[in-house]
Amino acid sequence: MGVLPEGHRKAISRTATRGSRAKRISAYFFRRVEVLIRFSSVAAGALFGFLCLTSSVSANSIQDSKLAKGTEKLIGDATTWLMILAPVVTGLLIIYFFIRRSAADEMDTKKWNNRIIVAVVSCIGAVLGSALLNVIIGYYK
Repeated sequence: MGVLPEGHRKAISRTATRGSRAKRISAYFFRRVEVLIRFSSVAAGALFGFLCLTSSVSANSIQDSKLAKGTEKLIGDATTWLMILAPVVTGLLIIYFFIRRSAADEMDTKKWNNRIIVAVVSCIGAVLGSALLNVIIGYYK
């Protein structure tokens, strides 16, 4: 009498695993919610602290400081050098890629062609980026 037929045992074991799976999912969900609540309370506390501790800053002292002027000169010089060096390095890389492509088989030739294209696009991006930085810095002068 205590022995269940095979079909009933499988049904009972499926129900038991569904219940335990639901418990695992709900436990995971509540752990995530608890972490989210902790994080949001810490973030709200930090935001409140920043808002309470605000102080006014004079912009003239920052604008005339050596750090600001030096950083402005550094960025200007770096972008100028980048506009000069990017095409030179790209030209050297393209020459190297053409030499390697001439000695490659068909499969490798496609890879070297892709590398040449990437080098040209990267050079254009570097020159345009440095020119944009020069324009932005020129605006603040």
